[in-house]
Amino acid sequence: MTSVLVTRPAGQADGLCERITALGHEPIHLPSIEIAEPEDSAALDAFVKRMDHCDLVVLVSVNAVHMGLAKILQQRDWPQHTQLAAVGPTSTAAVAALGLHVDHVPEHEFSSEGLLALPALQDMQGKQVAILRGNGGRNALSEALAARGAQVEYVEVYRRVCPRGLAEQLQQLLQDHALDVITATSNETLQNLYDMAGSAGQSLLRNIPLVVASRRQAALAAQLGFTQGAVIAGHASDEAMVASVKQIV
Repeated sequence: MTSVLVTRPAGQADGLCERITALGHEPIHLPSIEIAEPEDSAALDAFVKRMDHCDLVVLVSVNAVHMGLAKILQQRDWPQHTQLAAVGPTSTAAVAALGLHVDHVPEHEFSSEGLLALPALQDMQGKQVAILRGNGGRNALSEALAARGAQVEYVEVYRRVCPRGLAEQLQQLLQDHALDVITATSNETLQNLYDMAGSAGQSLLRNIPLVVASRRQAALAAQLGFTQGAVIAGHASDEAMVASVKQIV
């Protein structure tokens, strides 16, 4: 039986694991990223009070929906004139589950670049834009929208951290050659996994076939030295990841 490592955060892996099991393979869930509350919730609380002036809120991940949008809706109704943009179908589905509609979402490239290619986001002169995201991350989206005339702010609604206490488990799996395929859906997830493997496990990790969600992840995999390249799913949905696993096993 083929074993497939699932690195999604705790509480977000059941769907992917179930689909892998349905294929006749063995999912092994070992989170290599943890989604935590922001160190300071003041930024979100302040945004909630002034968001009536906001024209567009951008959700860069499903975590931005769960940790940001959901908490906003716990405090107030959504302003009718404030539009929503999401990076892909997973985030869009999470927004729909909260009873709202996404106005702008890429059709093919589920990334910041895909959002920036949308016709509705070309002329942003005078628009007030808020981007809900985690700690760190790229500034390409903010910089591009600002260059198009928007006033842009980031609102940190979650933190991405490396889980503690799981490195030894991963290293043992690698030593036992117990992993046939690895799935990872963000650069932070892949980097954390590599760091958790440690110097002794990294050479073993690099030889395992890899499924990733985006070209940016494939580029990081190449930088880290994964010898077999990476199958690119195109986006982070369970369906897309499983379809790419099927290309390998």
